[in-house]
Amino acid sequence: MNALSEIFLEKLAIHDVVQSWALYRDTGDWVGLKSTVHSDANMTATWFDGSFNDFIVAVQDSWRKGSSSQHFLGGTVSTIQGHKAIAQTRMSIMVRGQIEGLEVDITCTGRFYDRVEKRDGQWRILKRNVIYEKDRMDLVDPSATLKLDTLRLNQFPEGYQHLAYLQSLHGANVSTELATARGAALEKLTREAQAWLNA
Repeated sequence: MNALSEIFLEKLAIHDVVQSWALYRDTGDWVGLKSTVHSDANMTATWFDGSFNDFIVAVQDSWRKGSSSQHFLGGTVSTIQGHKAIAQTRMSIMVRGQIEGLEVDITCTGRFYDRVEKRDGQWRILKRNVIYEKDRMDLVDPSATLKLDTLRLNQFPEGYQHLAYLQSLHGANVSTELATARGAALEKLTREAQAWLNA
């Protein structure tokens, strides 16, 4: 097998892990979801920051309460260096929830930004961050009217303010310092990930 073929197979394995993560997470396949990450993996998102094991427990709890969210993934670009890689994947998060008794749909687009590592011949996610680029909120019933609390809405960055609005209403402690399309948080994330890749 030549070097180009080997690189292609490595990238294919990484992309498969990323794609599988979304399907397993959204369909409640917890065994499958655990198979996409290393045992010491971590996850940072609007509503969660901690170990993947704790993340799965939290998602299971939300699942039992009827939480409805879906992840739609686009292409993945991976940069491989030895047994490490950074994988960036275009994605949309779609969440349905209620505000003041009205059903709303939140659509948030951006990138999964994954540090991926190969151990014992298997690529798995070691650290996942999300870069939130833009979002919107739509009423499921277009004839309904909803007035948002602008003070609550504007405390969150533009890239995920509607998603954070809904999540914070339901008790989530949402960080206001996550990476968005541009700015210091994005620069810090990419700088630290690149240092990890080069180490």
